[in-house]
Amino acid sequence: MNPLVKNIIIFFVVLFAAGAFFSLYTAQNLPQKKEVGIEVLVSDITEQKAEKILVKGDTITVSLSDKTEHVIYKEPTESLSTLLSNYGVDPEILRKTTIEVADARALFWISTALTLVLPFLIVAFFIWLMIRQVQGASNRAMMFGASRVRQYEKGTKEKVTFTDVAGAKEAKEELAEVIEFLKNPGKFTDLGARVPKGTLLVGAPGTGKTLLAKAVAGEADVPFFHVSGSEFIEMFVGVGASRVRDTFQRAKKSAPCIIFIDEIDAVGRQRGAGLGGSHDEREQTLNQILVELDGFDPSANVVVLAATNRPDILDPALLRPGRFDRRVVIDLPSLDDREAILNVHAKKKPFAEGVSLRKVAERTPGFSGADLANLMNEAAIMAARENRKTVTMVDLFNSIEKVILGPERKSHIISEKEKKITAYHEGGHALVSHILPEAPAVQKVSVISRGQAAGYTLNLPTEDKHFKSRAEFLSELAVLLGGYVSEHIVFGDVTTGASSDLKKATKLARNLIMQYGMSESLGQRTFGERDELIFLGREITEQRDYSEKTAEQIDAEIARLIKNAFNQAKDIITKHRETLEQIVAVLTEKETIEHDEFAKLFGEKEDEHQNANTKLSDEPKT
Repeated sequence: MNPLVKNIIIFFVVLFAAGAFFSLYTAQNLPQKKEVGIEVLVSDITEQKAEKILVKGDTITVSLSDKTEHVIYKEPTESLSTLLSNYGVDPEILRKTTIEVADARALFWISTALTLVLPFLIVAFFIWLMIRQVQGASNRAMMFGASRVRQYEKGTKEKVTFTDVAGAKEAKEELAEVIEFLKNPGKFTDLGARVPKGTLLVGAPGTGKTLLAKAVAGEADVPFFHVSGSEFIEMFVGVGASRVRDTFQRAKKSAPCIIFIDEIDAVGRQRGAGLGGSHDEREQTLNQILVELDGFDPSANVVVLAATNRPDILDPALLRPGRFDRRVVIDLPSLDDREAILNVHAKKKPFAEGVSLRKVAERTPGFSGADLANLMNEAAIMAARENRKTVTMVDLFNSIEKVILGPERKSHIISEKEKKITAYHEGGHALVSHILPEAPAVQKVSVISRGQAAGYTLNLPTEDKHFKSRAEFLSELAVLLGGYVSEHIVFGDVTTGASSDLKKATKLARNLIMQYGMSESLGQRTFGERDELIFLGREITEQRDYSEKTAEQIDAEIARLIKNAFNQAKDIITKHRETLEQIVAVLTEKETIEHDEFAKLFGEKEDEHQNANTKLSDEPKT
């Protein structure tokens, strides 16, 4: 509905309601009145029922002894005494009656003024409403170029400090200088030092870049301006630059303060790249950001923080000294950091006895802070769904699998034949992973469907290491082919369930040769230079720096690596066929085998294989 029409309707509804209420109130509090003729007036006076007579213009109001009133209308030019004399009322009786005459001139002028002025007031009200609507539309149009930055004042209840951010020790140390500069800038300026005004937070999604920026503002106890890079961009050229100017102007008025630009790659991508040529609006917005960063008043205590997980696509001018010249890298949390993050998110959650967040941290390599927060939340939801008052280890372990693979598909009912094929497939993965010394320990094997997987083998490293050897890659290839080989040996045929494993194995073998230079026959070099088209935002092309003959050799080497991994897995499964049958028997009966029970199938003590061999990997594999 049009706002003008809406306001008019509201005005008249309120006016009508007020008039109705006033009329009802007046009617309830006034004496009952009855209109009568002159003969009744004469009768009331003659019988001495009239206590008081009020004459007001051509209206006569008679108050009777029974608390009622009679209203009589006479000719305006005729007086009351003349009227009663004409009807033969005794003057002596009339003298005993109280008679009052009210001045009607004021009422006359008021009614006349309202008759003349009221139409003009109504017209003026409509004009005012229309002007107000026009001004509102004009103001909104003028505000189109205003910044959409969200400001958090210091001292708010939602204040975040470094104690709320677990892990990221090195990042905190880097950002501590920014905090010190905001608190005591003279300490640096007296020595001629200049603390970088632009700090870029780089890290994978969910590692806590935004949380760290808020913690810096909380530690420094200064206003915090939060805006996303995409909020600057509009369809019309020049709007983004206007919003950038407005953001920095507001920040300078609140100095010392922090401006945090989240996902700066949305506006800071490299200029002049991509299939579509330039993007005028984005480039003008980026130019304005560059000017504002370089044009700061040295005395203005305004620090700019920005976050991105794609630093490689940012414009070089944005990263030069004097702008974002300091880069703070936030890695995925280590084992100790994951335990600390879990403790932060464990607050206000009641846990059952025996819950060990350390074991949860050991099972979550490669998890970001956001993943861990989601894990704890899912565990609490599982406990609440079963009407329990505490969260158990089972809830935590199940939530890990839910985060990695997705929820259990209980409605996905498979036949006994398909269940048996899945058991042999997952048993093959688990068996090869357990036997190979470079493979990670098997934590769990299950034939219960989760997400898109009909079953899964959870084999995770127990230590945080950042390098991976060629032997470990080759072991991973054999583990990936373990399910395929198991189906081939047992059934003499294979199913589509191994398609995902084959795809991963092919990609891994190609990376070994082309990216990691781990091929014995092709030598220590990489193949292919991958270029990214910034305009489309993803990698879509690869420049071949090798000949067709080399491409044939690469294909042959990929086939050789996969063939060797196939033979290695085949030898293991053939040699330990009895153990494979035991694994399948337990899976068929219980559907799930945990780590301890799996180790007992090999006659090992708890954690014997896990402590003997760990895998240099940051990424859980299923």
